[in-house]
Amino acid sequence: MFQTFTGSSRRPRNVNLSGRNNNPFAAVQHTSRSGQNASPNTVAQAQQERRARQAERERVQAARDVQRIWRGYDARKRVGQNLRTHWDESTDVMNMDGNEQDLEKELQGLRLLLRFAQRTNEGDIHRVVSFALWLENSSSRIEFPAEWKKPLGRLARWTVGALGRSSNSFGANEQHAIHTLVHLVARVATMFPDSIIPFKDEYYAALSRVIIADILRTDQAVLLKAVTKPLEASAAYDAFVSRFLTVSELDKHLDLEQLSRGIDSGLLTQTVRRLSSAESHSQLFTRTAKADLLWLLAYIIYVNHPSPTAKAKQYLDIDFTASVSTLLSYLSDIVGQRPDIHNTSKQLLIPKFVQEQIDTLINQDGIQSLLALSKTPPSGAAPSGRPEDSAVLASYALTLLQVFPRRSDDIRMWLYMGSMSMQGQGSTEPAIKYFWKAVRKTLIYRDVHDDTKKAIQCLNSSRSGALDRRQEADWRKILLFLELYTFVLKVMDDEEFMTGAENPSSGQTWTRQSALLISDVTHLTTFLKHFAFAMYWHSSQILESHERVDSNRIASYFGRASVPSQVRQAPVENSKLEDNGFAGISGMTLDNIKGMVTGLLRMLYERDSRRNFIQDKNHWLMKEFQIDGFISAVVEEQAIKSEQQDENSDEDYVMDDGSDDELQPTLVGTGRTQQVRRREHLRRQQQRESKRRQLQTVTPRLEILQNMPFFIPFATRVEIFRQFVHTDQFIRRGGHIDPDQWRMAQSSSLMALGNHPNATNLGKHSAKVRRDHVFDDAYDQFNQLGDGLKEPIQITFVDQFDTVEAGIDGGGVTKEFLTSVTNEAFTPDKDFNMFTENEQHLLYPNPSAVDEKKELLKEFQINEGSSEWNNQVRDLLKKYEFLGRVVGKCLYEGILVDIHFAPFFLVKWALTGGAGAATNESGYRANINDLRDLDEGLYQGLVRCLFPPLDSLLTLVQLQLKNYPGNVEDFSLDFTLTDVISRSQPPKVATRELRPGGSSTPVTNQNRLIYISSVARYRLQVQPELQTRAFLRGLGSIIQPSWLSMFNQSELQTLLGGDSSEIDVDDLRRNTLYGGVYSIGDDGEEHPSVKMFWDVMYNLGDQERRKVLKYVTSTPRGPLLGFGQLNPRFSIRDSGADQSRLPSTSTCVNLLKLPIYWDKKLLKEKLLYAVNSGAGFNLS
Repeated sequence: MFQTFTGSSRRPRNVNLSGRNNNPFAAVQHTSRSGQNASPNTVAQAQQERRARQAERERVQAARDVQRIWRGYDARKRVGQNLRTHWDESTDVMNMDGNEQDLEKELQGLRLLLRFAQRTNEGDIHRVVSFALWLENSSSRIEFPAEWKKPLGRLARWTVGALGRSSNSFGANEQHAIHTLVHLVARVATMFPDSIIPFKDEYYAALSRVIIADILRTDQAVLLKAVTKPLEASAAYDAFVSRFLTVSELDKHLDLEQLSRGIDSGLLTQTVRRLSSAESHSQLFTRTAKADLLWLLAYIIYVNHPSPTAKAKQYLDIDFTASVSTLLSYLSDIVGQRPDIHNTSKQLLIPKFVQEQIDTLINQDGIQSLLALSKTPPSGAAPSGRPEDSAVLASYALTLLQVFPRRSDDIRMWLYMGSMSMQGQGSTEPAIKYFWKAVRKTLIYRDVHDDTKKAIQCLNSSRSGALDRRQEADWRKILLFLELYTFVLKVMDDEEFMTGAENPSSGQTWTRQSALLISDVTHLTTFLKHFAFAMYWHSSQILESHERVDSNRIASYFGRASVPSQVRQAPVENSKLEDNGFAGISGMTLDNIKGMVTGLLRMLYERDSRRNFIQDKNHWLMKEFQIDGFISAVVEEQAIKSEQQDENSDEDYVMDDGSDDELQPTLVGTGRTQQVRRREHLRRQQQRESKRRQLQTVTPRLEILQNMPFFIPFATRVEIFRQFVHTDQFIRRGGHIDPDQWRMAQSSSLMALGNHPNATNLGKHSAKVRRDHVFDDAYDQFNQLGDGLKEPIQITFVDQFDTVEAGIDGGGVTKEFLTSVTNEAFTPDKDFNMFTENEQHLLYPNPSAVDEKKELLKEFQINEGSSEWNNQVRDLLKKYEFLGRVVGKCLYEGILVDIHFAPFFLVKWALTGGAGAATNESGYRANINDLRDLDEGLYQGLVRCLFPPLDSLLTLVQLQLKNYPGNVEDFSLDFTLTDVISRSQPPKVATRELRPGGSSTPVTNQNRLIYISSVARYRLQVQPELQTRAFLRGLGSIIQPSWLSMFNQSELQTLLGGDSSEIDVDDLRRNTLYGGVYSIGDDGEEHPSVKMFWDVMYNLGDQERRKVLKYVTSTPRGPLLGFGQLNPRFSIRDSGADQSRLPSTSTCVNLLKLPIYWDKKLLKEKLLYAVNSGAGFNLS
């Protein structure tokens, strides 16, 4: 059986045409050579003959086909010629009178014409032109019956095909034919608009080519009629949008103002929205190049401009807002790269007309008019058949913020200054309250506010693309509110913040009307807490459905720098259209959301730290934390992070070849090497980003400590901080944390190394310091150590004769040295101050220090830009950096110093390590309240209605600027400020611009909030930037910035200077060491004089106790975790039995030298006298 798949079991025939015997067992026949070649030649000959016969058959068939085609062509030609002759003989169209009785004959003639007319035949074109002329003359006098509709539709389609050819094919002398044909199409469209629908795509494509060819420039009326008449049928809008409005430079060939009058803007935007929707598979994007969509966007904006004669709209144009949002989002990589209005670049990335139309989107009138049209009925439901206005507005506003980042502050201000109509109530409400009410109604807000775990579910669905329309709309409302409220907090002072009312009076300022109720703010902080906690603590559970690279980075990766190289591209695939970012907002990533939430939450916490508007002291703590074991877990995470960072730094060092400098955009193809560098640069960025995200998932406690430390109790964070320092000391000092043990280990190494270069390491940590030049000597001898200042240092004080001071060292001279350095550096100097004080005597870097230094160098006739000039300026910044290291050393060693910094300066310490997800978003934000800490006079002039001090830099016209009821342009202010750059008499000043072109930008009622925000940013950030950055760089070299980010400004001051709470005498007594006669013996009893000392301390008031503590330790505050953490420990020893002797101290070792008094009253009298008179060793 030989079964096959055919079902037959017969043995198949084995046909062998090769002439060879395939049987290996057959006998071999010996034949002649010619006989061996006979069989193959026979086969080849047979195959050749077969091919020849097949070729002959194909030739014959081809001849038949040619003859058949020719006969058909010839027959059609003869028939056509006969029809043309019959049409010419029987019809003289030009001489017809056009009577109604002749319409039947003329209709037959039209049908006859359609039978033979060909678009390539010039005679037929002229016949159609002749018929078109008759139709033009007759249509105005005769009403054509319905039976004409189909023939005229066919004629119009034939005409469109003829117009679709290049206009040059008609010949230079026959361009008038196009004019007549367009008239014909326009007439047919006027008579029967729906007859154009079957070929609408070809119709509008042909019209666009005619218009661009500029053939009928003088006959605009005909063109406009041809374009707009078919639009009476709504089905024509699809082709009108995709085939006509995507044509470039129509503004140069057509009167767009007249065109817009013939367009139903509502149907237009509905069509654009439908064609770009997911339900339509984004047809508009998949079939159209981006360059053409730019023009479509511009035309839509132009058509929707409000006309003076247009009827006022009653509701927000949802379709226009949504369609513009969609187009802007899709074109963000192009629109976002266009020159800013302040950019002087001559290269235009997009056409001028398109740019002008897009610019109309980002102006105050345009944005606030949209807000004014937004209405929410009292029931909270939208009008029948309409989506909710707040969702559409949120999507539109977020798109503007993402696409125009350079104008983001302007957009936020216009939104903030806008108001919404309250339907049925005849009143308005601020935009911030409108969106807050919309947010509170969302299901996402309610779920996250009530349960942290719900936040995980919401974030997972948003990243996996599983959002429905309602969820997407809810997210957009939430995100826009966060954007707006962040801006509001920047311009709202504490008094305005605390005056939130449900129904504010119309006489209040707009800022006060925009203030939320304190109860609402409390609810908001709960929502933000749960939201932020989920993003950090459960980051490993938040799904990432797909990783994507930001569109701007992709554009930079391919080197696209102008429209011709980037928008004249093929339409995109459907798969690329699904990549829409977080909640469908282009460019919005989870990292952006994390930074936005973190930044706003920290701003509210900082304000609560100042004003305590939340009564519950435990409100900011997260109950989900289990404090037991938390500290050890954090330390372990810190070790993991440090190890990972060390590995990354090693990899970066290996990979870094100097090519990571800023790469300027170039045209595609201008340099292969440049493209390779870009790809490598992007690859490295992706690797770093991936590792950073991976690190976040394994160190959630650290992420929370660095970004939202207020979730953890303060005492716990202090313990974590000290544990971090202890671990760092253990690693750096090789396990020898005690200074003496470390020096002994270093000495042993010295003996082993001999003349090795590292043998001088111990000597670098020793210095001889003059009492009257502490800071200068410290800078000269310790500045080169860098972060080596973390190691123990050994100080020897000498007098002016270089005589070493006698006294007890005990390891406490370091404390004396550090406190002396800080006291000298931060004490105001008549000549030059590195730090200056505000009205509350709180310190901050002198903003004009660099300018004053430069002016001083000019007085000494040192050339600007010379090496000496640069060295002097650089040396000043190095002193700031060194001073930062000294302050960091105090924190590192747990040494308390009596220095008080301004809160706005301490905030910058706390935010230097707020990295995690979004460094910029969670970084320092200058605000009006911090400006008050800097300059009360400036604050009063900008915000209040009070006169500033006479020495303020403000002029009287700057008074009450924020709340001035009139026109602030009367003050003739612009976006500039005046800086004092020299202390000479009279002081020398310089004018600084707050923004590019600031000297020519007047301050108006519309932009005064931006002006105030710019003033705050300049005074708090820009002006002192060099000094602050240098100080923080030095501070960060000793104390990791991430450790400082665990504390707010008041907590940092407490960490540096000690606890400001009442002195706990019992705690101090438990942690006091005794020496000499006062040493406690085996009986455990204190000396009687010591007992009297403590009785006196118990009876003293808190202020007197602080004086005693400062007298002994040089600081009036106790350590945060109790006096057990004081280093060195508080000590008491005897100093003789002379009853007339005063108590004295050695503050370097926190030692009180107390004479042996036998009378409690005398002891108190002597102690207070010594304390209040500042008695020291010499006086005693």
